[in-house]
Amino acid sequence: MSDRKAQLEHNLSDTRAEIERLAAQSGRKPPQLLPVTKFHPAADISLLADLGVTDVAENREQEARAKAAELPQLRFHMIGQIQTKKANHVARWAASVHSLDSLKLAHALERGVSLAKERGEREGNLPVFIQVSVDGDGARGGVTPDVLDEVVRAVEDAQHLELAGLMVVPPLDADAGEVFRNVRGEVDRLSSELNRPLKFSAGMSADMAEAIAAGSDIVRVGTSIMGPRPVG
Repeated sequence: MSDRKAQLEHNLSDTRAEIERLAAQSGRKPPQLLPVTKFHPAADISLLADLGVTDVAENREQEARAKAAELPQLRFHMIGQIQTKKANHVARWAASVHSLDSLKLAHALERGVSLAKERGEREGNLPVFIQVSVDGDGARGGVTPDVLDEVVRAVEDAQHLELAGLMVVPPLDADAGEVFRNVRGEVDRLSSELNRPLKFSAGMSADMAEAIAAGSDIVRVGTSIMGPRPVG
């Protein structure tokens, strides 16, 4: 086993053990671990596949598209902000989108998935998580709570999208635990209204404990697994 593969195996094991510990401490079910592989080479991600990882997350469309083409054995999820003009590309390769943040993007992804299906580039619908903004900062993306239900209806009305749940990234100056609890409440409300379970995508390396305590279903962890981003 190469040094890099051994390092990744160790990091994965430690991260999974920490998730189990935090879940047990909170009396919660352990969330799914979604490794974030942005900026790291396809060779590293291939080693993750060798270690049994099936799903990874990326932030930048062009980088993710290239990696998805090189590593078809893995499912790539989009967690970064998406420019509307890139929606057609994302619709072709993404296993899911965690960063749906506007009606405009919902409509663009709907068209993109429809086109991808017509061209034989995609088989199923695209699961999407609506990103919630708790402070209205457009630079970080997300829909504000007052328009959340409108975006939910748009996704529910779409033929080629499936509402998977909600995602949130707490503002740096916010109480992360409070943010997570509030959005978890919205997930539960919508699950009840739609009469099916939705998922909560929340928590990264720095705030995983608060997210798990609040009931996250998917944690998105990069540095703890992959290490510092490569230089150059």
